[in-house]
Amino acid sequence: MFAYLVRRLFLMLVTLFGISVVIFFLLRIVPGNIVDILFAAAGYVDPADKANLEKELGIDQPLIVQYWHWISGFLRGDFGYSYVSEKPALQEILPRIPITARLAGLALLFSASIGIPLGVISAVKQGTRLDYALRVVSLSGLSLPSFWLGLLILTASVAMFGQMPIFNPNPQTWLEAFATYAVPAAAVGFRSAALTMRITRSSMLEVLRQDYIRTARAKGASDAAVNYHHALKNAILPVITVIGIEAAFLIGGLIVTETVFNIPGVARFLVEAIRWRDYPIVQNLVMFIAVVVVFANFTVDMLYAVFDPRIRYTD
Repeated sequence: MFAYLVRRLFLMLVTLFGISVVIFFLLRIVPGNIVDILFAAAGYVDPADKANLEKELGIDQPLIVQYWHWISGFLRGDFGYSYVSEKPALQEILPRIPITARLAGLALLFSASIGIPLGVISAVKQGTRLDYALRVVSLSGLSLPSFWLGLLILTASVAMFGQMPIFNPNPQTWLEAFATYAVPAAAVGFRSAALTMRITRSSMLEVLRQDYIRTARAKGASDAAVNYHHALKNAILPVITVIGIEAAFLIGGLIVTETVFNIPGVARFLVEAIRWRDYPIVQNLVMFIAVVVVFANFTVDMLYAVFDPRIRYTD
């Protein structure tokens, strides 16, 4: 087990190093930098001023030198300064991480708490009207874009209450925090819940056809024991995989939702930084998202062994 963990840690570090190289050089391949954008907005270009500003920002140096300065500083905890606000990059990023984390966590909670039970019910009631109704709901969730659903919620809020939900960046109580994040979390979590429900249903149907399920029923086990103790316990691995992927996706994939609901989170800030070619912000945000994705995959692999004792990670 120790050797496996060491090997996985090494692969995770190699993956993060590869991502750092890719994001750094892809940003430089894109035509234009922040200096070009600033001078274009000003309407004139003074070659001397432009050269001085590029030298001040350090983007006149060779790419290898720029990469070394960034990655060595990143490993030391020095994340540089934002080109736009001239504030430390970490100071710009840190306040936005809890906002996106709360939104993603609540959306994931909504997805799992709704999708798994409905998926089990749909599998157990296969072929009934309830099963057909739940399948229609799941297909609707997969078909409706989250931005359209968000706009629909905002429109309904204006029609019913005369105002749109206003984001509160500093909720005083957990109830205020829940009210602040519940609507956007439901909008983005509806699709995840639909996907979780379909995966749960498919996996449950496969398990319910197994011989040991028939044996459990023949021994007189109750439907609840068969469905939740025997069937769901063995059908949960594909669901864990989906939830892990969704958790990683939600950290960096909330761009549209944060824009529609005017939420100052990580994803929206990343888009703004890309538009301004704010290299320190973009590079550090992408690395943060990459770390979340890598560790989410690692956590899912570890959960496999927890939920299925047959799985063992050995040398």
